[in-house]
Amino acid sequence: MVRLRVLITGCGGYIGTTLTPYLLRSGYDVVCVDWLIFGEDVLSHVIGEKGFKLVKADERNVDPAYFEGVDAVIDMASIPNDPTGELIPDLTWEINFKARVRTANLARKHGIERYVLVSSASVYGRRGEVVNETSEPNPLTTYAKANLEAEKGVLPLASKDFTVTVARLATVYGVSRRMRFDLVVNAMTLTAYLENKIYVEGDGMQFRPLIHVYDSARALKLLLEAPSDIVQANVFNVGSNEQNYRIIDVAREVSRITGATIVFRGEVDRRSYRLSFNKIRDLLGFTPLYIVQDAVKHLYNDLLLGIVKPEERWFTVRWYKKLIEEGALIRVKGD
Repeated sequence: MVRLRVLITGCGGYIGTTLTPYLLRSGYDVVCVDWLIFGEDVLSHVIGEKGFKLVKADERNVDPAYFEGVDAVIDMASIPNDPTGELIPDLTWEINFKARVRTANLARKHGIERYVLVSSASVYGRRGEVVNETSEPNPLTTYAKANLEAEKGVLPLASKDFTVTVARLATVYGVSRRMRFDLVVNAMTLTAYLENKIYVEGDGMQFRPLIHVYDSARALKLLLEAPSDIVQANVFNVGSNEQNYRIIDVAREVSRITGATIVFRGEVDRRSYRLSFNKIRDLLGFTPLYIVQDAVKHLYNDLLLGIVKPEERWFTVRWYKKLIEEGALIRVKGD
């Protein structure tokens, strides 16, 4: 049986370090493209494994030769969140928009059959009603705007020989090899562990759809394998209707499990959106296996046991500020 080869950009990131072993264990070969600014050790669980190839490169100028012999691309390399996007807006546009459109064009040029763009539900911005994939986006940040422009840049490339799909992921949570403590569930669980407090910005009444990092990997594999006529030139919200949470309700779940006290502070986050996930459920049969409580228990126990530690590199903005001070972001590009 011939093993299909998938090129994953951003494979050293929060989702990528989960998706990569998941695809390898599902019978795929994986070409991993990442600039590894969070360390090469985030991929130690797959380095040396059969079918795995690591390409340490910046997606903005990755060698087209690496697309040879590839059957599909999952493009998730990005500056990873709203605050970091505002910290380095020019780089966010270069990577989240221009580099990913370049990758899609290279994939098409090399006869690759499938291309999946990993976008974000943040393109919806602030909405009072429940929105679906046909709703008009309302991006409020550089990160969200760059994601939306990438969608607009890759979807028209779809053809009878090139299947293009966009995945708008809900806010992800859970333990990963490239950990992130700047995501709401993880951040609340960490402060519950460190301070016995859970911080809620404003009144916490804003909505945010959530998905476990393991389920995000499952969904991306599903989109990769779905019949072309279902996913061609199509956009899917990735998550579940049951996990449209108010932030205050997330805090209450974390408090119930950890015993920590909820503390209100600051201003209300202007982003608030509830999504319909009927499309991915009805067309592809996707339903999550994990809920918020699972992740809080897992992460809290790993913190207590010292399996996961709050290293500086797991705080995205803090780490990028450090890289900027050191000039590392310029050196990484290498041109």
